[in-house]
Amino acid sequence: MSKVGIIQMTSGPDPKDNLAYIDKQLDVLSKSGVKLVLTPENSIVFGNKIDYHKHAEIFGEGVIQRSLSQLAKKYQLWLVIGSMPIRQEQRVTTTTLVYSPDGELVDYYDKLHMFDVDVADNHSRYRESETFAAGNRLSLVDTDIGRVGLSICYDVRFPHMYSELRKQGANVILVPAAFTATTGKAHWETLLRSRAIETQCWIIASGQGGVHPCNRETWGHSMIIDPWGNVVMKLDQKSGVLVADIDHNITKTVRANMPLAEHARFTSILKS
Repeated sequence: MSKVGIIQMTSGPDPKDNLAYIDKQLDVLSKSGVKLVLTPENSIVFGNKIDYHKHAEIFGEGVIQRSLSQLAKKYQLWLVIGSMPIRQEQRVTTTTLVYSPDGELVDYYDKLHMFDVDVADNHSRYRESETFAAGNRLSLVDTDIGRVGLSICYDVRFPHMYSELRKQGANVILVPAAFTATTGKAHWETLLRSRAIETQCWIIASGQGGVHPCNRETWGHSMIIDPWGNVVMKLDQKSGVLVADIDHNITKTVRANMPLAEHARFTSILKS
């Protein structure tokens, strides 16, 4: 078994404050023996378009990314930053960064699905595509806890993406998020458990939680779900940390007893 950790945050627009909070929680988590830690979406910058573009860095460069590399190396663990703004030519993406225990930036994932929706809350109108450009590739990385598929927040509503991550060998899928309190209460746990059941993967979901300086309210309720769809551990809406064991014997048993990958016929029917 492998221990994994989640940092749940109420991030603000200042990267220094958010990095200090991550450092403090990594110190706690590292003492529990975790091999990988996941932070939420927008964990480095949580604000408006001006904030994201102001603090965006070129991939692999910049003071924020150097600090993250140093933290991974300092605490000797896989550090997955749920997302931060990355500048790529004339556009900015919201990007997951994966650091190995030696501080190397080994992989990334640019969020594919933009949250362009209307929600019955105080913010009302969400148009993520006005701030970020969508990604164009899936990302998986081999870590000390297994082959990990990467996703971000709104992606969780698109099951075909998660099925493809499973096809490409994922046995763990990460879901850093900043779900609104309204949509989180309605759908967060249901969606996460569904993706776990469908893919027969461990789901590690880290959420922003609470009321942020920009007056947005996020749902929190970070959780770890096993491949049978059981919630192994979860938090409430407050900031904090979570630790749980990932047991791949459960994965093997679930997949052997119910071999969904071998039974799937829909793709072959489409091709015929």
